[in-house]
Order: sequence, then C-alpha cells, then structure tokens
Amino acid sequence: MPEVSSSKYLPHPGKRAAVDRRGYVADTATPYGEIQVTTNFTFLVGASHAEELVDRAAALGYQGLAVTDTNTLAGAVRMHVAAKQVGLPLAIGSRLRLALPRDGATLSVLVYPTNRAGYGRLCQLLTRGKLRASKGECHLTLGDLLDDHDDLLAVVISPFSSTAPKAGDGASIGAADEAVIDAIDALKRVFTAQRLSIAATYAYGSNDRERLAQTAAMAEAFALPLAATNDVQYHTPNRKPLHDVLACIRAGVTLGEAGFLLKPNAEQHLKSPAEMHRLFADYPRAIARSLRIIEQASAFSLDQLRYEYPHETCPAELTPIEHLTALTWQGAAERYPRGVPMKVRQIIEHELSLIAELDYPHYFLTVHDIVCYARQQGILCQGRGAAANSAVCFCLGVTEVDPDRIATLFERFISKERDEPPDIDIDFEHERREQVIQYIYRKYGRHRAALTAEVITYRSRSAIRDVGKALGLSLDCVDRLARHHEWFDAEGVQPTQLRELGMNPDDPTLCRLAFLVKQILGFPRHLSQHVGGFVLTERPLCETVP
Repeated sequence: MPEVSSSKYLPHPGKRAAVDRRGYVADTATPYGEIQVTTNFTFLVGASHAEELVDRAAALGYQGLAVTDTNTLAGAVRMHVAAKQVGLPLAIGSRLRLALPRDGATLSVLVYPTNRAGYGRLCQLLTRGKLRASKGECHLTLGDLLDDHDDLLAVVISPFSSTAPKAGDGASIGAADEAVIDAIDALKRVFTAQRLSIAATYAYGSNDRERLAQTAAMAEAFALPLAATNDVQYHTPNRKPLHDVLACIRAGVTLGEAGFLLKPNAEQHLKSPAEMHRLFADYPRAIARSLRIIEQASAFSLDQLRYEYPHETCPAELTPIEHLTALTWQGAAERYPRGVPMKVRQIIEHELSLIAELDYPHYFLTVHDIVCYARQQGILCQGRGAAANSAVCFCLGVTEVDPDRIATLFERFISKERDEPPDIDIDFEHERREQVIQYIYRKYGRHRAALTAEVITYRSRSAIRDVGKALGLSLDCVDRLARHHEWFDAEGVQPTQLRELGMNPDDPTLCRLAFLVKQILGFPRHLSQHVGGFVLTERPLCETVP
C-alpha cells in the first residue's frame, strides 16, 4: 500500500521520495533512525509485530531502530532476533511513565541502556515499578530514575504533544506542564546534555508548527538537543483500522463510542527517511541526534547477556564438570550393579565431553539437585522429552530410559551446531508440585529464582469476540461467530458456513471483521504465569530480566 500523506498539514513542502507499488522506499542516501517504536507487546496499543517493523525499516533504508514498549522489555527479544537477521542496528529501550511529585502529573521518558550495566539498571527499574503495582501495571516515579541513571540515555517526551492544550485554550503552560518543566530541570542535573534529549514529533495536526516551536524553545531554554521521532505504533498506514480496534478493546467501547480515543490520522507509521528529513527541515540537528542515540544505545546488544548458573549445586573443592562426572559414574554404578556396559560407557564419555565443551555442567547439577530433593521427599517425578536421549540424565536419575536398551542420539538433546542450552522437562505429581517450588525459593532466594511468564496470544475465538464487540456487533452475534468459528480461516470468510449461521457473507461488517481478525491473530493479549517453568540465576534475576 502506498504511503498516505495529508500534505495540506505539512509545515515544510518538499519533494517526496519515490514509492513503489508496495509502499517500500529504499533510501540509504538520506540517513534516519527511529528512536520511538511501540510493538504489539505494549498490549492493545502497538498494531504491528516486531518482525514487521524491522522488515519495513530495513526496506526503507533506515540506519537503525529502537524498541521502546511502555514500561516493559517484552518486545525486545523478537525485535533483536529480527534486526539481527537483516543486519539493522537496534537500540533496546523502554518508554517509562513516571509519576511527578506535583498535582498527579506524569512524564514519559524514553530510556536506553548503553552497556550491560545500564541494561541491568533498566531491568531493576522496571522490576521495582511492577512490584509496587497490581498485575499488568507499573508504578515508577521521577525519583526512581534520578536515583539509578548511570549508563542510560534519556529522551523526554515533550508536554507540547498532540494531547497538550492548544493555543488559545486558556494557557499553554498549566500546572501539569510546570511539573514537567521542574522534572526536566531535575533530569538535566543528573543526566547532562550528553545523555538527555527532548523528543520532537509531528502529529499532523492543525498546529504542528506551534507545538514544535514550543518544544524547540523549551529545549533551547534547557540547552538540550531535540531528537526527531515519529512515535511509531505500526509499520504501515493500513494498520490504522486495527490500531483503532485495539484502542476500543483496551477501553471496552465500540468504534461508534470511541470518539477522541482514536487518533485522527494514520501517521504513526515508519516514514521514509526523505519524508522525515522534509518534516524536520527546520531542525536538521534533531535527525542527527536521533541517529546519535541509536549509535550509542546499539552498542549494547542482548547477545551480551550470558546465563550465570547458581553455584550452590557444586562443592567448592570441585569444578562443575568434576562434580557432574563423579555423580554420573556413581549413578551409573547404581543403575548397572553388574557393571556398566561398554556401549553405555562410551555414550557417557561422549556426553560428558560435549557438556564440558559447551559449559553446561551447572545446568545438569541444578536439575539433579531438584530431582534428588523430590525423591528424598517421596514426590513422584520423571524427566521427559529430548532428555530421554541422554545417558547422563539416566544415570543422574532424571529419566528412566535405559540407553543400553534403545538407540539414543544425544545430539537431539544437545547440539554443538545449534549452540542452545539443553531443555529438560520434569513432571512432578500435581498435588505436591508446590512443595518443590517452595524448596527452590528457599535454596536460591526469591531475588534469584522466579516462575517464568508466558504470553497469551489471540486465537480465532478470542480474536472474533474482541474484534466483534469493538465493531459493535451484538453479543449474541459475536457469541455465535466465536463458537462456530469455522466460517473464518486464513483465506477469510467462508460463505457456506456463514449462511448456515443465518448470516450474510457479503455483509460489510462481517467482511471487515474477517479482515481485522486475520491481522490480530497471534498478537500478544496479556501475560500469564507458567505453571512450573523456573529461571534461576547466580546474580539477582532482575539484573537480567524485569
């Protein structure tokens, strides 16, 4: 779809870059990088997958991208993987909503770590905010950021945004804006101009020039640089209808009731570099500042994270592989009281060699420790899955598949080529699983052990229900469509099935429903808690992940 432009609102007329029939612009001669990108991991706000945003940015010739989901890093991993595949520099960040000390005012600040230490601080900040709040919320204050700001870059979202009072509404600087001014002053005292910027955005409103002039004047008053951004929430303009529907789902209203909840245009997409240069023709340094932020922040990559296993499972006088080797042969002697068969002995030696080479002994020791506790307490447990291909797991008592009786292939479990940690699933009897969980908390501490989250995504039924309600369909109609969702598939509406439900397949609302459901399928809906997946670390867990 070609890029959409409301040229009558543009403050700086100029020639647009050439756009092909798909809307893709490859403009490497005009450098630009977007520092404010919201993925669909800002639940019910972002209207594009991370992969779609990265692919679009690469096709447009961007010099880099930043992921800044609100109060979370949940979208960073998928963005990282996608950016790595296309060779696009990526800045990991988050949009923090900070409570200010005056009149209930708030301030949004984009924050980016520049190294591993800064990433740890950002994770700790988000953890602190989430521990104070109910599920799905995050309560952070300006003081939290001021107290822990080293190795972070910050970009303040200007109070003169599309939601600020318009000129002539009575006052352009209200109590809330005065609180923001005080907050920026406080931020400048600790961040300095080298690490602090003020965001400038064209909202394609009737007074963009005035708003940007106000933002520029504020930046000049504080001697801070402007940073250009488009506040991206979807990759192409044709996602605006879905963006509207997400806003309705979030607020629990229909499109007919939404009113000013919906943005007035489809401009929060990834624009071509030439378009961004044209918009900021009067502020060319703002473009350069955004590129500089991405250059500094992309020095940190998620590839720098290294898993650090807990030390408790290994005696101080032994190395992890020495301890694992001793436990394995001890277990082998118990499994084979008449002597370890030569075939099994060779398999064990091969596995231990590969485990040592890939530095995974601590993982096996941790699993062995948990299994030993369960067996000591009489709790039924057994490993399953690919671990059945491991003679070491059999000797440690983790699995019950005798490698002497089957043809095992350890590389299905651990492979040097895949370079991925092993995955051992252990089933514990349901009634006593909590006992094992509490043991893990006692041994490693709640600051180093946590149950993992899982992402609940839209499937056909939930998507039809939520989108149908947003489109204003009756509850009875939505329920029928969701329960008998065979009328919809990847190709769209199935006329025969719809007629069987007593509905018209040519109805525009039903066609629109099918189009939007197809787009929203697979979107993250909310986070939930995994029933028993644990993360254990040597250092505090919140230095690695919120």
